[in-house]
Amino acid sequence: MGLDQILARVRAAEQAAGRAAGSVTLIAVSKVQPAERVQAVLDQGHRVFGENYVQEAAGKWPDWRAAYGPLQVHMIGPLQTNKAKLAVDLFDAIHTLDRPSLAQKLASLGQARGSLPQLFVQVNTGEEPQKAGVLPADLPGFLRDCAGLGLSPHGLMCIPPEDQDPTPHFAVLARMAADHGLSGLSMGMSSDFEVAIAHGATHIRVGSAIFGARTYPTP
Repeated sequence: MGLDQILARVRAAEQAAGRAAGSVTLIAVSKVQPAERVQAVLDQGHRVFGENYVQEAAGKWPDWRAAYGPLQVHMIGPLQTNKAKLAVDLFDAIHTLDRPSLAQKLASLGQARGSLPQLFVQVNTGEEPQKAGVLPADLPGFLRDCAGLGLSPHGLMCIPPEDQDPTPHFAVLARMAADHGLSGLSMGMSSDFEVAIAHGATHIRVGSAIFGARTYPTP
């Protein structure tokens, strides 16, 4: 489909929802994409990207930052605690704060560095046992613990179950964010970002619809 078409759909969805143009940040998910595809989107002027893997991001974004100037790179995949130090140096935002041990590590790094990337708490709205994220019932306590550590999350993130209508998941995430005074809502992907925008998404994560289908390396 391509970047221009996705941006046009984002602007149309903003307008349909009665929201200001530009109120939604499009994160172009560049994980496992060939360099030439990513560079083509960079050459079109887009400057906000998402990655799932710390090592992959470390291998390409420092050079692209040097070549293209100011960029935002968001961590949208699971973050191992032992890679948190590298992540806070690489990323402008981390969307997958999902457990106490990671919160403690990030708080320690923040104290040492004096700053941290923007943080989103991942909520497992579908309560799927195989999926990362704080359970909805545990969110108030987790946010209190974050505050006690000196962390100030910007918002919430979710990935609805693949086999379900995402609408109720987006609605509940928006309600939880409002209840806790959080302004950021990271929700919506290639197949459902317009629904997410209608429910208040501030950040949408779109990959294959911009870059084309991914080909994962063979193990």
